[in-house]
Amino acid sequence: MSPVRVMIVEDSLVVRELLRYIVSRDPRLELVAAVTSGEEALAAIASARPDVISMDIRLPGIDGLETTRRIMAERPTPIVVVAGSVEDSALHISMNALRAGALSVVEKPVATTHKGYEIVANEICTQLRIMAQVPVIRRRPIGAEWSGRTTAPLSSAPPAPVAPVFGQTPTVLGIAASTGGPPALARVIGALPEGFPLPVLLVQHMGPAFMDGFAAWLDSVVALPVAIARDGERAEGGRVYVGPGDRHLELGSNRILRVIDTAPVSGQRPAATVLFRSMARQVGSAGIGVLLTGMGEDGAVGLADMHAAGAQTVAEHQSTAVVYGMPAAAVRLGAARAVLPLDRVAEHVLRLAMPGAAP
Repeated sequence: MSPVRVMIVEDSLVVRELLRYIVSRDPRLELVAAVTSGEEALAAIASARPDVISMDIRLPGIDGLETTRRIMAERPTPIVVVAGSVEDSALHISMNALRAGALSVVEKPVATTHKGYEIVANEICTQLRIMAQVPVIRRRPIGAEWSGRTTAPLSSAPPAPVAPVFGQTPTVLGIAASTGGPPALARVIGALPEGFPLPVLLVQHMGPAFMDGFAAWLDSVVALPVAIARDGERAEGGRVYVGPGDRHLELGSNRILRVIDTAPVSGQRPAATVLFRSMARQVGSAGIGVLLTGMGEDGAVGLADMHAAGAQTVAEHQSTAVVYGMPAAAVRLGAARAVLPLDRVAEHVLRLAMPGAAP
């Protein structure tokens, strides 16, 4: 197979050369351009024809967020954000770049002598290779990430019919995502009102360094309060509990949360299947499980356990999933009672949790 063609957008000479070195070590990657600004990236993309772009966020002139918006409007290309800081302002820009169409966020390398350099370097190469395979869609130049709509046609296949509501009144909502997850989670959770009666337990696959910033960003864009889950706390209605980086999140008895460091499941920690299985054990048919966009199959088996326990289970439809991996695996297992486009997920959850409430 031909190597993946990579464009690096990075204004720091030191970091740009370090990224160049990291890419050059991987024979599956080929560097086709290394530019210092968003303007240069926009000018070079047609001739360089990259399969994937490594994007810095803080750039001179137009920043990485605006550059991402323009690329997704003019020449859609998979983008991996390489973030040099995990403090709030940089993370907010990075998360908004995901809303604008970027696919993932990874840590920026510091130096070859820095502790953890090889882990960071390997993760960058892995993300560039994987994300280069993700088909991306054209978005409107301004504001498309807020409306959640695209100019590309959706799949003509109709969503599966929604199963009738039955069983116990739901008491807990679990929701999980991976690639493409942050903007999808913002849309679903952002549509839940302040008076939403259920605790929301959330698993998002993301590097541990970014989890606190991700939770803070989500807290800033949705009505419900969002925080990293703490071991031993009781899950309360109307609050969102995010699984911490590199730890599994489980629901224990009496809604007590458990944060544990047992082995990864499906290569993931936190893993959606761990959360969903704990919900099947603890609340049975009184749970709601939602599995959104993501690469791989994490969550499918856990959602099947919830389905078998009588819970309401939802998988995102292929027409809106950035990567139709995790939800597709759930559909293949027959684990989803409802298969819905992203814009219909919150409405369905509200109908289950708050019968009679206007969506």
